[in-house]
Amino acid sequence: MRARYAPLLLALLGFAAFAGIAFWRAQQPLPVEQSQVQDRVVIAAPILLALFGGDRFLAADLEAMRLAATGIEDGRSDTNYLVRAQQVVAQLNGCHEDNYYLANGLLTWGGAVDEGNQVLRAAVQCRTWDYIPAFFYGINLAFFQRDIAEAQRVLELGAQRSPENAASLRKLGVMLQAETFADEQLALDYLIQQRDAASDPKLRAMLDKRVIRLQGLVTLREAQRRFEAKNGALARLEQLVESGLLPALPDDPLRLGYELHEGRIILKKMKIAGMEDQS
Repeated sequence: MRARYAPLLLALLGFAAFAGIAFWRAQQPLPVEQSQVQDRVVIAAPILLALFGGDRFLAADLEAMRLAATGIEDGRSDTNYLVRAQQVVAQLNGCHEDNYYLANGLLTWGGAVDEGNQVLRAAVQCRTWDYIPAFFYGINLAFFQRDIAEAQRVLELGAQRSPENAASLRKLGVMLQAETFADEQLALDYLIQQRDAASDPKLRAMLDKRVIRLQGLVTLREAQRRFEAKNGALARLEQLVESGLLPALPDDPLRLGYELHEGRIILKKMKIAGMEDQS
């Protein structure tokens, strides 16, 4: 009888020992190197090309799927791995749509600006029918690298590729340049020049609203200078009307308005989380 149940008893004892060890290990803190997202192997583009029989499109598709599935673990992205993997996909197929979307979101906006923009540059050059890579790349150039001239050139490429979005892209390029002027009157003169030179009625209408908005800012700042010469620091915009310097506060055609910030009247902007001005 004892011999008959011996295997079962041994199995139960083994399971109990295993469960005890597993419970003990679960209570121990993980070593630092195990709690980090581990680096992964990225196969060079020529080797992938050979492995997939010279089909660079298939190689790019499968590598893009692999990096999309493995590049983020427990909410943390393995940036070093993503940089290398997405650059390999761009080498295999610069036109790959998922790759440039992922590069913009995970690399450029994840801190690896130059590396993400490198993938976007390849997409801009390859996807000559698609304005979106140019839009992404132009925004990144202006927002992260402050290269307004190159941003305008890239946005113009996007405008040429998308007639239905051309006015918006060109307006964005004009506004990026206008914001580089320290003097509001110079910025206004530039906007008026661009509006009057625009051959596209849609673009002219968009720029006209910006001209009116900036004219309002120029009017307010001039009134502020006159007010403060007599009365000291301006505390509220309404004081310009109450003092008789203005019949009313200027209307903003964009319906955003103006505000007093640290003693200076500025254009009020939409507040978008994560898009605060970069220094």
